Amino acid sequence: MLQVKVFVFSPIQENTYLVYNETGDALIIDPGCYFGAEQEQLQQFCTDKSLTPVQLLNTHCHLDHVFGNKWVAKTYGLELYTHPNEQKVLEFAPISGQKWGLPFENYQGPIHFLHEGDTIHLGNDKLTVIEAPGHSPGSICFYCAAQNFIISGDVLFRESIGRTDLPGGDHETLLKSIRKKLYSLPDETVVYSGHGMPTKIGHEKQHNPFIQG
Repeated sequence: MLQVKVFVFSPIQENTYLVYNETGDALIIDPGCYFGAEQEQLQQFCTDKSLTPVQLLNTHCHLDHVFGNKWVAKTYGLELYTHPNEQKVLEFAPISGQKWGLPFENYQGPIHFLHEGDTIHLGNDKLTVIEAPGHSPGSICFYCAAQNFIISGDVLFRESIGRTDLPGGDHETLLKSIRKKLYSLPDETVVYSGHGMPTKIGHEKQHNPFIQG
């Protein structure tokens, strides 16, 4: 059974997810650890729980979601998995960091590409990749049907949606992704977003002012 641990990292207050199970293996999703103390916090949790990170995943590659990619790759010997349309976003991320006064060293290793319907395995548990562009051109989500949760990146928030004014963003595409991909999931599905508190699909259908009809 999968456990989901969230860390809130960096001045941008990004949600970094560690997904693990009884095997002791773990997935690191969107490592936003910017400061050394945040890296130590993530590493200490893994040590305390006797966890071994086995895969590094990005829902998308805006700077706040990739701050810790290089550190995770070096610390745990991992390579990056994300959507191919995010490669250019990743390359641009350090420029954004300079612009916002948050310089960082980017991940430079191999990139493995994920697509709609791909499966991420962790022992007997699995996550399915859902493509949901709009906030970023290659935004993907990781859905666990067996346990009714989805890690959505910055696609859908509690009573809000991802911004679409950054390069590669498109408002209508984002709305379409949410309506067709996320709102088709069961209402009880828990949404673990890239920022803020969790929500549920059913709650968003009723209360999200950005998605109507």
